[in-house]
Amino acid sequence: MFLGTHTPRLDDKGRLILPAKFRDELAGGLVVTKGQERCLYVFPMAEFRRIADQLQAAPVTHKAARAYSRVFFASAFDQLPDRQGRITIPPPLRQYAGLDRELVVIGASNRVEIWDQQAWESYLSESEESFADIEEGVLPGF
Repeated sequence: MFLGTHTPRLDDKGRLILPAKFRDELAGGLVVTKGQERCLYVFPMAEFRRIADQLQAAPVTHKAARAYSRVFFASAFDQLPDRQGRITIPPPLRQYAGLDRELVVIGASNRVEIWDQQAWESYLSESEESFADIEEGVLPGF
């Protein structure tokens, strides 16, 4: 499970050093792809395969499943972190997420998310106000 918030920087070659807390889980390979709200999702290879299996189980006649699968898989890049725990964020994904130099990397349970720092701060300030109200609907009885 991925937890916490980290603030690494993107280097001139588009590389990011994964937070030390996340490296063991991602050392065997990972997939970076487009996420919702203009962030990037980073999945350990096993989790990506599990999600891929679920998407492949959806009927090809389901329009929303086809559309989601196309974007999800077409934008996916598989990688193996180097010895320093670095991965390269491909230019199309950097552009999609608006990544510049300052990043926020968050643990989001089964995945890691990579955000542009300003985009994360804006998202967080908008979302924190309604956090208490959302909790009831997402986790009944919590």
